[in-house]
Amino acid sequence: MPFDLAFAWSILPDLLRGAIVTAEATFGGMALAMLGGLLLALGRRIGPPPVAGFVRGYISLVRNTPLLVQLYFIFYVLPLAGLSFNALGTGIVTLGLHYSAFLAEVYRAGIDAVPHGQWEAAQALSLSRRDTWRDIILPQAIRPMVPVFGNFLIGMFKDTPLLATITIPEMFGAAEQIAGDTYRYNEPYTLVGLIFLLISYPAALGVRGLERRFGVH
Repeated sequence: MPFDLAFAWSILPDLLRGAIVTAEATFGGMALAMLGGLLLALGRRIGPPPVAGFVRGYISLVRNTPLLVQLYFIFYVLPLAGLSFNALGTGIVTLGLHYSAFLAEVYRAGIDAVPHGQWEAAQALSLSRRDTWRDIILPQAIRPMVPVFGNFLIGMFKDTPLLATITIPEMFGAAEQIAGDTYRYNEPYTLVGLIFLLISYPAALGVRGLERRFGVH
């Protein structure tokens, strides 16, 4: 079936509305992942043994199971236990929980990279543990992490088509709906691929610029 430019133009608004949902899921999930990753990293490093053990188990479980399985579990199984979200909320929570396990390792590596002398200097200044983490350690640890966060943000953006499996009308889901209604597949899927490329490629170039700026190799 030949590519129909007029039809492609007519469905573009629907796909762009789906792109807005994709952006909401991506940025919402990333915000949750960054916060969750930090809490997991701190829990593993300074938490009591039961907390540290739980965090290690959680990270291992999440990193070794597919995102799609986690998505189905949260959407279909947790409601049986009385814990449910709407479809978009489920997508954001799942993306956040999934990526938090990976970002926890990023935080851990960044914290470990802070020179030991910084800890000793904080101790010599009689800083509290809270002030040491807030004012000395985390600012130095997070700076080189910024490009890595950018890479994970792009990865999360490219994972959002999985959200169509739980009826979230994101960009790929919108394309599937159009294809199912019209039996035309070339135009919606081609446009979705182009939109993903138009967003992801400049973002990747931006991450490379951040890597050069922060000296990450």
